[in-house]
Amino acid sequence: MHGARTLRALEHLIHLRRQSLKSTRALRRCYTKTPALNFRAYTTAKSIQRPSQVKTLFIASAICVGAGLGYLYMTDTRASVHRWLGPPLIRVLWPDAEDAHKGGVELFKKLYRFGLHPRERCCPDNAKDLETEVFGNTLVNPLGISSGLDKHGEIPTQLLALGPAVVEIGGVTETRQSGNPQPRVFRVASQRGMLNRYGLNSEGAERVAARLRQRVREFAYNQGYGVDEDAESLVLNGDAGVPPGSLVKGKLLAVQVAKNTSTPDGDIEDIRRDYVRATSLLARYADIIVVNISCPNAPGYRELQQVESLTRILTGVVGAAASADRKSRPAVMVKAGLDEDTEEQVATICAAVWASGVDGVVVGNTTTLRPERTCLSKTEAALMKERGGYSGPQLFHRTVSLVKKYRRILDYPLHEQHQSHQTQLQPQEATSIRIVASFKRDEKNLKEVSDELINQRLIRVPERHSLSRTRGTGPDTAPALSASQHLEHSSTSEVLAQPVTFTSKVIFCTGGITNGQQALEVLDAGASVAQIYT
Repeated sequence: MHGARTLRALEHLIHLRRQSLKSTRALRRCYTKTPALNFRAYTTAKSIQRPSQVKTLFIASAICVGAGLGYLYMTDTRASVHRWLGPPLIRVLWPDAEDAHKGGVELFKKLYRFGLHPRERCCPDNAKDLETEVFGNTLVNPLGISSGLDKHGEIPTQLLALGPAVVEIGGVTETRQSGNPQPRVFRVASQRGMLNRYGLNSEGAERVAARLRQRVREFAYNQGYGVDEDAESLVLNGDAGVPPGSLVKGKLLAVQVAKNTSTPDGDIEDIRRDYVRATSLLARYADIIVVNISCPNAPGYRELQQVESLTRILTGVVGAAASADRKSRPAVMVKAGLDEDTEEQVATICAAVWASGVDGVVVGNTTTLRPERTCLSKTEAALMKERGGYSGPQLFHRTVSLVKKYRRILDYPLHEQHQSHQTQLQPQEATSIRIVASFKRDEKNLKEVSDELINQRLIRVPERHSLSRTRGTGPDTAPALSASQHLEHSSTSEVLAQPVTFTSKVIFCTGGITNGQQALEVLDAGASVAQIYT
């Protein structure tokens, strides 16, 4: 019994020994075969990983190239997406037109901050066919953006980057005013038009001037001049080689000024003070000051278009602009509306322009008239009955006709022999009478612009747009006084008797212009710059 147990124990030990030997051999085989297995696994994984890396690199490169091309396309003003996708998207995001206006301005500011704003990306005008001379500056093209889009001077740099040679901001009133109650802006989509009665809402001249001052100092800092007052003066005095307003070579910044609606309509002196104070604050940072006398959305502007009242206002603005604290003064223009289109109204404004020393006229604004259309929806037909100024392509032909009228009256010779009975009149009244009388007398001999002339190629005529106004031709001739200075220092008979050589006034045009062909037509009609009204 005991022997049997011993035998079974020995068999069990032998079995355990055999199992141990088997495990040892298996372990040895594993150790001997592992390097080969690991090498094969490594090479197999690497062969699988190589095409995966190439694919990833290709995809990443395609994404980078696509993003770069998309950036160049989306930030190009010529991209069709801005025309065909932009407006419908804006109408969806901002159903209210005023919200769309404010949202667009904010979007421009944010895009510019990250370098994503639209800009002009095109070949340079090597032939210089588009260049034009205005106020002694050679502009890169004869196109501009009218006031109304940038009412508070928030995005002049962004608008200049779009390509126009002239950007007009405003209108800006001396003190802050909220304008008319909302809603006050309406789309008329079927007519591609807009109706607005903003009522010259403005943040005030002081705040807009501070914003423009900050813009100048940032430009000075980026150019390495510093950020203090000396650096600002250096830029404004022309040492940076750019116009002090636009800060871009070949481009100009216009600032429109207007009167406060709270100023009594009949108080010409208070109204004049509004314009002069606003000009005094803004002229230092502008290339052009535009005096708005034709806003159909605010009361009291029609009374400003009497020759005596208008001359007093414009003379004050010219004096304030000349007092700007910099080497060169900004040019001064007056904005005349489409509704003031009779011969007497045009002649009155032209007389005030000559008598005050203003440098030109901006022809065009919104109109109280409405287009004659029968294909309006009920909603749009109701909108057309709203009070306010209408703007749209239907204004184009009226604009061209009015430009021609201003051009021929402004260019009509004013240094003819004056009649003796005119010496008893006030200088501005006599000038107005001479313009109206001479225009009516010779109207039959004046010819319209022919089709042949319209098709002619534009050429640059620097003398036409000079700011200078000379008296006499000798080398020792003293600098000429402005018309307003002559009125103050000379008697009426002396002013009317002295021969004066007048240079032609500059005309900007806005209203209904939607394409290049129409811009060319208004330029051929006598304008120097065609502005797009937004």
